[in-house]
Amino acid sequence: MSANATTTSMSTNELRDFYLRYVELANKREFDRMADFAHDEVIMNGTPVKMADMVAEFYRHVDAVPDLHWEIQELVVEGDRVAARLIDTGTPVKEWNGLTPTGKSVRFAETAFYEIQDGKFKNMWYLMDTDTVRQQLAA
Repeated sequence: MSANATTTSMSTNELRDFYLRYVELANKREFDRMADFAHDEVIMNGTPVKMADMVAEFYRHVDAVPDLHWEIQELVVEGDRVAARLIDTGTPVKEWNGLTPTGKSVRFAETAFYEIQDGKFKNMWYLMDTDTVRQQLAA
């Protein structure tokens, strides 16, 4: 934990359930509930981001890939940290992350790490395998 972070009072099981609910929120498109999961400002891949902008990014993803689905493959919780390996699937219908849709569906890995402060996401890091998406759309 970083020196200036607040210790969370959530147990390992509570953090696991918290993350499962977060992914469920994403899959149900209930982005208006994001305030239950994230601070007003989060640090996303090292950059401060307002929660409203994070929500807008989710909407951008599902606008381009309406059937985008996140499936947790592995979930590790330790202290105030959550790490997840997900498989994301969907069929892009609009340009997405600089890639032109071709009518083909994609399946790719996403790795995400989170730091929880005061019961909500404060620091978030994620990496999507866009090379695999590019190859699948071109195939």
